[in-house]
Amino acid sequence: MHTLNMIRAGVVPAILLAAVACGDSDKPAAAPAANATGPTIAVVDTMLPAVFEASGPALPVADATLSTKLMGAVTAVLVQEGARVAAGTPLVKLDAADLDAKSQQATAGIAAAEAAHREASAQAARIRALYADSAAPKAQLDAVEAGLARATAGLAAARAGATELNAVRAYGVLRAPFAGTVTHRFVDVGDFAAPGAPLVTVQDASRLRITAALPAAMARRVRAGMHIDATIEGAPVKAVVEGVVPSAATMYTVNAIVANANGALPAGGAATLSVPSGSTERALLVPQTAVVREGDLTGVRVVRDGRAELRWVRLGDARGDRVIVRTGLQAGERVALAGGER
Repeated sequence: MHTLNMIRAGVVPAILLAAVACGDSDKPAAAPAANATGPTIAVVDTMLPAVFEASGPALPVADATLSTKLMGAVTAVLVQEGARVAAGTPLVKLDAADLDAKSQQATAGIAAAEAAHREASAQAARIRALYADSAAPKAQLDAVEAGLARATAGLAAARAGATELNAVRAYGVLRAPFAGTVTHRFVDVGDFAAPGAPLVTVQDASRLRITAALPAAMARRVRAGMHIDATIEGAPVKAVVEGVVPSAATMYTVNAIVANANGALPAGGAATLSVPSGSTERALLVPQTAVVREGDLTGVRVVRDGRAELRWVRLGDARGDRVIVRTGLQAGERVALAGGER
């Protein structure tokens, strides 16, 4: 009996400890404090120009979904999704056998019209010479001049028809309108292509357009060509205002262009424009290199007594190479630099 009581006394505390451990399993574990060996910086209150943050997507400026005016079967798909293509690269081919036959007919029609025009020109030249020598009546001259005019019009019509046919035949081979990346392929070989149906999408993400909504009071502070701070998926960037247009009774739409020549910024990512509001605000700034990211969590390593301890914080918008800390940090505390990504 004494042994059984001892076993029970040991089991109960163990169960309680296990329950406590399970209750805290859904909270982010704080990293243990470590010796601070790198550079640190003191956090101070800073007066900053207040900004209005307007959110919107960052979409490629050049984005084209190609279709055709023809109706026919797809005979070849020459690219895959993700492929880089140059301007003019063939992407999709359609069955255009009927257009080839019509093209031969158009060529024959032009040849016939040219022959008729040559004959009418020669006849008109002879009658003009005879009329000049008073050897042909005016009625005969008028008749050959009318015939020449008809032959000239017929030749022009034949050539215009061939030009129109060649323009339609161009839709038998879809080509990239600009250099970019194939992002969608809607058809495969053997599929039937209808006029206007999407076949392939080409996207050039070297320039992104951020589109966001602003109230009228903020829109008055923005003008075309203005440089403003922005973020795309949290990465700070510089944007150039393309234009501001009214979109509703009290709202405006602002478009801003961001250079993305190296493709580091995601096309279609969430973006934020920081529009100066004309006032100032007090804020705590830390360098971007001091921020530690773990999934959706952001933190800094606060240094105290030579030891660095990870502390989770809520960040605001970026200001150049620094970022505003909204909560979790106080002025006077020191943070370690080069926190980096984990």
